[in-house]
Amino acid sequence: MADAPAYRIWPPVALGVPLLAGFAITGLWGDPVALPPTTSRYIAVVLIVAFALWNGWALWLMARHETALLPGGATSTILDRGPFRVSRNPLYLGLIALDVALALLWPSFWALVLTPLGIAALWWGAVAPEERYLHDKFGDEYDAYRARVRRWL
Repeated sequence: MADAPAYRIWPPVALGVPLLAGFAITGLWGDPVALPPTTSRYIAVVLIVAFALWNGWALWLMARHETALLPGGATSTILDRGPFRVSRNPLYLGLIALDVALALLWPSFWALVLTPLGIAALWWGAVAPEERYLHDKFGDEYDAYRARVRRWL
């Protein structure tokens, strides 16, 4: 077994392709519904700040425990503190928040509507293979963590 998850899709690509497709559709054909600019910007800024703090905290913990920072690297330990106490995938949650924030800042109704497609691609392409890898590598320790902590929130 290789000491890394066998991703089908790299996580930023899984979320980025639907986002860019939404921007392209908006640019070519427009949006059927206009997003409220002031509210959209406010929500986007809150999501970007949350992304920076949340992902920064998770990355700091990963670095501190000397486990891979980039998707696809070897995991050296099961982290169960900080954001990993409430989500098995805190970095992916942060990327989803960033995805929504960018769709709101553009603004692009289509990018926002396509976000669930990106989440589905993320689950199929990265989360499921990562969970198999962690189960194979850590066995009962990962199974106990998975029983305690939800995948998303």
